[in-house]
Amino acid sequence: MELQLALDLVNISQAKEVVKEVEEHIDIVEIGTPVVINEGLRAVKEIKEAFPNLKVLADLKIMDAAGYEVQQASQAGADIITILGVAEDMSIKGAVEEAKKQGKKILVDMIGVKDIKGRAKELDEFGVDYICVHTGYDLQAVGQNSFEDLVTIKSVVKNAKTAVAGGIKLESLPEVVKAQPDLVIVGGGITSQDDKKSVASQMKELITN
Repeated sequence: MELQLALDLVNISQAKEVVKEVEEHIDIVEIGTPVVINEGLRAVKEIKEAFPNLKVLADLKIMDAAGYEVQQASQAGADIITILGVAEDMSIKGAVEEAKKQGKKILVDMIGVKDIKGRAKELDEFGVDYICVHTGYDLQAVGQNSFEDLVTIKSVVKNAKTAVAGGIKLESLPEVVKAQPDLVIVGGGITSQDDKKSVASQMKELITN
């Protein structure tokens, strides 16, 4: 089980500071969609150069022109690139094809997908690397989480790794770990804490024991 740090509300220099604080306890750094919108793929490039031992995920949430966007993110140094589960099948297949050419991985974000079980089964057949259940900010605000959805996708996915994101904190992590995802994605649960290093360390311990 790996731990991914999601960076959403930072600029590049702030991102570097946060990663430096927790780098020994995380496996993947996510350059979140807001950072990509504000800073461009330069953010991916700079984080990868500053932390070559960590994997970098570019959260592009691709919806179209998938092959091109995967190629661009790959060239910037992303190890993993995200596409939306609600994208067209052709787009997802195009993303997978380009990622394989580049030696990179595709994570499908299931945000907004209505038939989680059915779509996860299809995506697994398309050869994606990760399928991620995700409670977005707007649903977190009304108290929702993706833990049940994680159990659902785990029941049908045979090849892809499973991931979970959205509002995960130290106190809710044991419930997540029980469902045994391959990847746990944490944003504010680490970045909003005073002692980020300590929280990241405790989280990493929980998911590896």
